[in-house]
Amino acid sequence: MAMQFGRSEKGQAIVEFAMLLPVLVLLLIGLMEFSLVWNSRNTVLFASRDGSMLAAEGGSLDGTDCVVLQRIDSDIVSPSTTVRVQQVSIYWSDRNGDQIGSNENRYTRGGTTSCTYADGSTITVPYTLATAGYLESSRCSVLAGCGGSHTSVDTIGVRVTYQHFWMTSYIRFAGGSVTFTESSITRAEPQL
Repeated sequence: MAMQFGRSEKGQAIVEFAMLLPVLVLLLIGLMEFSLVWNSRNTVLFASRDGSMLAAEGGSLDGTDCVVLQRIDSDIVSPSTTVRVQQVSIYWSDRNGDQIGSNENRYTRGGTTSCTYADGSTITVPYTLATAGYLESSRCSVLAGCGGSHTSVDTIGVRVTYQHFWMTSYIRFAGGSVTFTESSITRAEPQL
């Protein structure tokens, strides 16, 4: 029987696996974090689209903003959460989605705002009106225009700003959160 003098390769696979394991875990966590941010972004984008359609449908009716804010809150579902909505802006937009002048109602999260409809019913939402530059009564939903700079039906935009917090501590070295804004525009429903 001859003795072999050489290197044993029994522990090599374990050492290689131990060296690659942190990289694999980091990639897996990064993929998970990216998926959660992307999900939050898509949820907020859907909420802004839904809100702009409701704002366009409501036009100059009293209480339209509260309906929009309530819908945005109901559209933001888990794993996203409504308490991370920083602000919602309802604004007069051009055809490219850019805000026209200072025509914007900016609502910040916190406090309460109540709206009363023509039938006397009231709705309360957890937002405070911070900037009142595009009141419901100033919106034009008349096809022939409403005079002044409202030469035709308004295009109404809704912009939602959301703050997403990282779920794991591995990504927090880049900061505790990421804030993004999604917006959508819809032309108001014309009336003759």
